[in-house]
Amino acid sequence: MIFRQLFDSVSGTYTYLIASRRGGEALIIDPVIEKVDRYLQLVNELDLKLVKAVDTHIHADHITGLGALRDRTHCITVMGEMSKVDVVSMRVGEGDKLTVEGVSLDVLYTPGHTDDSYSFLMGDRVFTGDTLLIRGTGRTDFQNGDPRKQYESLFGKLLKLPDDTLVFPAHDYKGETVSTIGEEKAFNPRLRVKSMDEYVDLMNNLNLPNPKMMDVAVPANLHQGLAQAEIARRGWAVTASEAQGLLGREDVTLVDLREVSERKRHGLIPGTLHAPYTSLQENIGVGGLLHALARDKRIVFYCAYGERSAMAVQAAQDNGLKSACHIDGGIDAWKKAGGPVVAG
Repeated sequence: MIFRQLFDSVSGTYTYLIASRRGGEALIIDPVIEKVDRYLQLVNELDLKLVKAVDTHIHADHITGLGALRDRTHCITVMGEMSKVDVVSMRVGEGDKLTVEGVSLDVLYTPGHTDDSYSFLMGDRVFTGDTLLIRGTGRTDFQNGDPRKQYESLFGKLLKLPDDTLVFPAHDYKGETVSTIGEEKAFNPRLRVKSMDEYVDLMNNLNLPNPKMMDVAVPANLHQGLAQAEIARRGWAVTASEAQGLLGREDVTLVDLREVSERKRHGLIPGTLHAPYTSLQENIGVGGLLHALARDKRIVFYCAYGERSAMAVQAAQDNGLKSACHIDGGIDAWKKAGGPVVAG
């Protein structure tokens, strides 16, 4: 397995690059925008294909690299379903699995530091964002933070993991790189409380200054979405209402780019072909399934919120599939427009 822990000294942020093998698919957790060139250099050196970029929560101390990585690699951007970011390609929830080739992470909803904080469990290690830090816990006094919810996330979820589980947080300011659940139980001063009320009192009296970048980072990080308006301006988009009129037409194929887990959880548009976004290039290339279909049919892509499908349309057009378009806003917009959905 390939596992790299990268550090941004300005914000104290740890970023994690994970893949099962050289030459395989990779994901990155909590990227910082100023370090994107370094991440991509490492991805190239290890002959990896960056497939997913993930944020554990909306960061207040740095601007995320999610959008820049998406724009430069066409990777899938991922956040928790409670996130208020305008658009990411995929939203995950408690119990979901976040996967790339050979790698699977269990999604844990761990609010408290913010209301959109998630942790990711991968075998012997857990990526805790700012919920559980090394000898500390994330502050709870902004971004809808809640010390009671954080207590539940810690004592009801993370601290119930095996003691030898490695803890990799999103930040550290003292030079620590890794801990374990057992160490944190034994030595983390914020966990030496006898009750939730005691923890709440502790967290409510920290009196910490706001992060220096907060007024810049939070607004910037709320707006990461790909500008789908440009795809529409080029005539490569249909609205959800217009797409309903295409159902059942023999000269149209609706193509679902989402993953199997998303289809099972959120349903799908009836009569659509499943061709996951991660297989897009082989499907639209000469000899590919969608390339062949496009000779006789109009290809209409859709995904969760329109971001993957917008990228797919551009790629398809670049490969000569001139009839390709997508449903603006994805199946989310389709549902809001009253379109039919069947179980995945």
